[in-house]
Amino acid sequence: MSTKQPNSYRSAFAIVTTLFFLWGFITVLVDALLPRLRDVFELTYFQAGLVQFAFFTAYAVISIPGGYLISKIGYKRGVVVGLVTMSIACVLFYPAAALRVFPLFLLALFVLASGITILQVAANPYVAALGPASTASSRLNLSQAFNSLGTTVAPLVSAIFILGSSVMSSAEVSMLDETTRMAYYVAEAAAVQSPFIVLAGVIAVVALVFGIIKLPQILESNQDKSGSYKAVMKQKHLMLGAIGIFVYVGAEVSIGSYLVNYFLGMDVSNMVASSTIMSSMVAFLSGNSVSGMNPARVAGTFVFFYWGGAMVGRFAGAYILQFIQPGKLLGSYGAFNITLLIITMLSGGYVAFWSVLAIGLFNSIMFPTIFTLAIAGLKQNTAQGSGVLCTAIVGGAIIPPLFGVMADAYGINSAFIIPIVCYAYIVFYALVGSKSS
Repeated sequence: MSTKQPNSYRSAFAIVTTLFFLWGFITVLVDALLPRLRDVFELTYFQAGLVQFAFFTAYAVISIPGGYLISKIGYKRGVVVGLVTMSIACVLFYPAAALRVFPLFLLALFVLASGITILQVAANPYVAALGPASTASSRLNLSQAFNSLGTTVAPLVSAIFILGSSVMSSAEVSMLDETTRMAYYVAEAAAVQSPFIVLAGVIAVVALVFGIIKLPQILESNQDKSGSYKAVMKQKHLMLGAIGIFVYVGAEVSIGSYLVNYFLGMDVSNMVASSTIMSSMVAFLSGNSVSGMNPARVAGTFVFFYWGGAMVGRFAGAYILQFIQPGKLLGSYGAFNITLLIITMLSGGYVAFWSVLAIGLFNSIMFPTIFTLAIAGLKQNTAQGSGVLCTAIVGGAIIPPLFGVMADAYGINSAFIIPIVCYAYIVFYALVGSKSS
């Protein structure tokens, strides 16, 4: 590929980057369901973690078939199939919420994640191919920055539409008369239904747009079609990179999913109310004073800083990676996160509050940097390597329930040892594993 950037490549980069925003927004919106579902269905932390299990299991099941589908019908049609699948899944939330049957929520989440998986398998290597290989990591970090923009906006939307009203426990609901109980169930269903019905419409429009526009046919090249999964499995740095993706996604999702519960355990409302600066932050981000908000909404508002840190870090990382070797920066960021988690576990109050939120900043470059290090030198096997790496995103299904089991047994604070182990492996991969041949 020429080192020059054709106008068609620039346009394609901008268009495909909108997909990164979309699936980032939806992925974190799912996190907002955890505290509400946990109270309504009286779920343990482990059962609540099954929300993430249903969502991220799709990556293990769909990634390789999704890559095969794209090789047969082409990148653009693959994107349309993924978007239509996502739109259908969002519609499924309507009956799932109305019936209040937890397994139906899990099914809707799996279908939604299946559509996102198809987009992920294609979009990451596609962006990496839209320019010189030397700037692939920087370019993918920039696209992922817009993914983080979606994850940053989502908590604010969820704080308004999903965490905006108080949730009763099953014991409290049982004390209501029949009429009041039914009205409560209708209100609870609407709290989840409305955002996803809107999303279904938005995604359908995006699918229509992608069905009309023209994109460079990079993934459909003969070079990509000549690769094989058997050959790619022999690449040690790729397989170690897949483990890196597995533990990174698991650590990021575990922390992000349980932040609201962690902050509620810290009595976040009183802590925020006693700080003028933090109270002003809540008022600015949510448009309401702390005194007028329930604790879950206050906590959910501050999750903005976790995902917002990843967004800022990726925009900065896209620039920094032009001067610093990806492996060195990745290793440094992994070490920083280990340090922040240790501080969180050994402290409390404001120190623990802000140290755990700061982890988002150093999560920023990890996924795109691990991804580009892992597919480096794969040549005709790059597309197959992408399928392997996207399959490893299933870490978001495996590690959060393990985090939940430990949180149930020893408390969320002690459960932070799990992401510490994950980040330790990332340091290893950055400094050693990524250099394997």
